[in-house]
Amino acid sequence: MSEVQAQFYGGPKECPIENGRIQVQRISPKISDVGGIPVARAIPQKERRLIGPWCFLDHIGPVTDGPELNVGQHPHIGLQTFTWMLEGEIMHKDSLGSAQVIRPKQVNLMTAGHGIAHTEESVAGHSTMHAAQLWIALPLEHKDTTPRFDHYPELPTWHDAGVDFTLLIGSWLHQQAPTLHFSPIVAMDLFAAENTELTLTLDPSFEYALMPLEGFFRIDDQSFNNNDLAYLGMLRESVTVELDAGCRILLIGGAPLADPVSIWWNFVGHSKDEIAQAQADWEAHSTRFDTVPGYEGKRLVPPPIPW
Repeated sequence: MSEVQAQFYGGPKECPIENGRIQVQRISPKISDVGGIPVARAIPQKERRLIGPWCFLDHIGPVTDGPELNVGQHPHIGLQTFTWMLEGEIMHKDSLGSAQVIRPKQVNLMTAGHGIAHTEESVAGHSTMHAAQLWIALPLEHKDTTPRFDHYPELPTWHDAGVDFTLLIGSWLHQQAPTLHFSPIVAMDLFAAENTELTLTLDPSFEYALMPLEGFFRIDDQSFNNNDLAYLGMLRESVTVELDAGCRILLIGGAPLADPVSIWWNFVGHSKDEIAQAQADWEAHSTRFDTVPGYEGKRLVPPPIPW
């Protein structure tokens, strides 16, 4: 998982309301590099730092016959890394000794808590890679939880109104995903084989956003494609989405965190001091971040802390 080389503090900002109607905020991604592969980074950005507890969203690919992914050993604290795989395979290894290949339609979830290190590599023989990689900020009361790794090869799926749904985390109507989480949250993949219009029931206490992973969709006569994120804000009870044939959308949402968070490099924390300590521990090769067994590549070096 790549880094964020900036410091941000979170808190929800509402979409503007015009003529009594909540508007949709468009957030255009920035192109970044993850282990040699270009990705579209939707958050964090100046316009939007957090969406519920989601604090990072990269869309990788689809890349065909591109460079192999190789993200060297690096640390995390205070977050969960979340990978939703659509094409290709990635090998995850971490300092707990986990070694897990993630395949299409599966989720890998690593809970960093007090501290963990991991690596990610392409699996030989797969020329296409397509995935969404996200971070979930842990709430203050769980920021130092014991690190762990979970793999979810089976997730709730159903078909309705011409759309295939896969629930990745949290609950949706009568469905409940098995995915571990520490605060109110949801993520869902929606795919429409044909043109369709869909009305989604929302929780007004959640922030929501939709990102196209393939194709086009429209909300309120605005068209979204090329990784433009549609931020819906809070207070909505529903949203109507028009999906073009072949459109795949990632929906993310959740209740805003009660406490602000800071993001620096690969760390998420609730104070500058805990982030500075984590970076010092990584640079000192502390046992807080043990070596990843079986990985022979480079150990990533963080930039200097700016404060």
